[in-house]
Amino acid sequence: MITRFAPSPTGPLHLGHAYAAILAHDMARAHGGRFLLRFEDIDRQRSLARWEEAALADLAWLGLTWDAPPLRQSDRLPHHRAALGRLWDLGLIYPCTCTRRDIDAALSAPQEGAAPGPDGPPYPGTCRARPRPAAMPEGVHLRLDLRRALARIGRRALAFQETGPRHAGQITLSPGHFIDRIGDVVLARRDFGTSYHLAVVLDDAAQAITHVTRGDDLFEATAIHVLLQALLELWTPTYCHHKLVRDDAGRRLAKRDDARALSRYRAEGATPADIRRLTGL
Repeated sequence: MITRFAPSPTGPLHLGHAYAAILAHDMARAHGGRFLLRFEDIDRQRSLARWEEAALADLAWLGLTWDAPPLRQSDRLPHHRAALGRLWDLGLIYPCTCTRRDIDAALSAPQEGAAPGPDGPPYPGTCRARPRPAAMPEGVHLRLDLRRALARIGRRALAFQETGPRHAGQITLSPGHFIDRIGDVVLARRDFGTSYHLAVVLDDAAQAITHVTRGDDLFEATAIHVLLQALLELWTPTYCHHKLVRDDAGRRLAKRDDARALSRYRAEGATPADIRRLTGL
């Protein structure tokens, strides 16, 4: 078993991060496996070295140990680009110049909260029918042509094993699910050169992750990742989508919740055992 904790170094770790990290760490240790770290730092404007250092200090204070030097997504960009090139050569991605405003206008500006899928409403396909350039372009979004991707998969079943408390079991994904709820997702943002969906799939494979533990808010995105794994001929890990740590009003914790930052608990004299108790572990 190989698990991982993969925070973005854009702010302090909070109780929700502690829950995710401890859960992945303890799962690996209980099975005699390995626990790895990865910094998902493709947002180069917001990712800072000081937040990496703070995260490492917080994790060490919690008593967690990792079995290899941390991986940084920013060091993996050439591999992400190579995968994009492979998908481009297969005719499975296309350039998109639409802004968010363009997409909202094409969708008649749906109300906030009405989005049915993990990336919002399925893309209306504005750029899909435009002629593709001979070479994969730079400085634009690159979208997956979902229907072409599904045609390439053919009759192969798309599924994954889920062990989380809400969705445990074998999850089978139908073509209709992708078309109705997902659509042509962005695989490379013009400002990053990659995207979360592509990077997480490639980097989990690079680290040989066997069990992905992450928040339940990412459960719907797993369909995208399973499809990319099939297209790129990668192994599909087992997934465990766990509960989210929430505040007293029921809102998911975010990096803006400095009052629940682990560094603040440390400064106030809390112990790692206190953090485990506060997060239900």
